[in-house]
Amino acid sequence: MFAKDLLANKTIIITGGGSGLGRSMATRFCELGASVVIASRKLEVLTKTAKEITEQTGGKVLPLELDVRNYRDIERVIDRTVDELGLIHGLVNNAAGNFLSPTEHLSHKAFDAIVDIVLRGSYYFSLALGKHWIAQKQPGTMLNIVTTYASTGSGYVVPSSISKAGVLNLTRSLAAEWGPKGIRTNAIAPGPFPTKGAWQRLVPDPAMEKQITERIPLRRLGEHGELADLAAYLMCDGSGFINGEVVTIDGGEWLAGAGEFNFLDRLTPEDWAEFSKKLKR
Repeated sequence: MFAKDLLANKTIIITGGGSGLGRSMATRFCELGASVVIASRKLEVLTKTAKEITEQTGGKVLPLELDVRNYRDIERVIDRTVDELGLIHGLVNNAAGNFLSPTEHLSHKAFDAIVDIVLRGSYYFSLALGKHWIAQKQPGTMLNIVTTYASTGSGYVVPSSISKAGVLNLTRSLAAEWGPKGIRTNAIAPGPFPTKGAWQRLVPDPAMEKQITERIPLRRLGEHGELADLAAYLMCDGSGFINGEVVTIDGGEWLAGAGEFNFLDRLTPEDWAEFSKKLKR
C-alpha cells in the first residue's frame, strides 16, 4: 500500500506500545523505515515486544519504562529518546484503560484510574513534547487514539468516554494553537478492533462479539493492519495538510447506531413486504 521508505529517518514514540494496537502500529512504522520508542509500565513486556518487532522488520525499537501519569517519567523518556535516537518526529498517545460497569457501581477512584491514564497521560505527554519541539523550533506530528464515543458519549464506559472526549478536544485545540509552530495534531477514532487486554475487559462473552459485529454495516470487526496503515499515513509527510482532524475507522458502526431508524436493517424482505402493505391501507 505504501512506499517502503514512507517513514524513513523518523523517530516516533508510542505510549502503550508493548501490546495490542500500539504494538501493531509500532510494527508497521518499523516496516516503513521509522525508528520507534515503545513506552509503558511493563518493561519486561516492552523488551520482548521490541525484540520480536526488530526480528520481524529489521527496524530499531527502543523499549522504555513509563508511567504516563508521571510528568517526570515523560521528560526522562523524551531525553532518553533524543540521546539514543536523535530528533523526535512524532508521538502517538495510545496508552489507555477501560472497563464495563454501571456508573453507579463505580467509586471515585475507579474514575480517577481511567481519567489519569487516558486524559492526564495524553495532555502530560503532549505538553512535554510540545514544549520540547517549540524550544527547538522543530516541527512534529501528534496522533491521539480516541474512540467513536468520544463525540457521542456512551453509557457503561463513562470514565473512558469523558476522558476520550477531553483528548479529542485537546487534539483540536492544539491543532489550532500549535499549527503555526509546525506541529500537527490529529486523532483516530477506532471502532471494535479485538485485542487481548481490551477484549477480556469489554467483550467477556462470545455472544457479545456476535452482537457487536451485527451492529456494524460491514458485518465484521476491524483488522489491526487497517488501523496501523491509517496511523502511518497520518504520521507521514504526505498528510501534511491534515491538522485537527479525527478519522473514524469503524466499518460505519457509529453511523448505524446514531440514526433513529437504523434498527430497521434487521427486517427481512418478508417483513418489508408486510410493512409496505400496511402503509398502503
